[in-house]
Amino acid sequence: MVAITYNEALLAAFLREQDGTNVKRTHMFHGRFENIYLDAAQIPCINTVLDALKQQASKSLEVPADTLRAGFWFNAMEAGHRTSLHHHDENDELLSAVYYIRVPEQSGELILHDS
Repeated sequence: MVAITYNEALLAAFLREQDGTNVKRTHMFHGRFENIYLDAAQIPCINTVLDALKQQASKSLEVPADTLRAGFWFNAMEAGHRTSLHHHDENDELLSAVYYIRVPEQSGELILHDS
């Protein structure tokens, strides 16, 4: 039996849960919702990714990892989609990160601005 990767498990969970009744969608940009919030209980493998992110953030911020919280949402984009310039400063963020589950060729072009 072939082991499923975290990215495959995350994608499968997103596809399975994205139309659920407890899904929250925010930030309508360019004809699609920018943020799709799923219940972490429906995606058990997300904790492995969030724990790894908190460990790395702990090193960068020089604080204990167990003092950090990590929020997440999904952003499903197709070829030609884009996002608008925005910020993540709701007064409790120390860092922002992007974790790509699947990246088709000739996509990405993540641009970060220092404000």
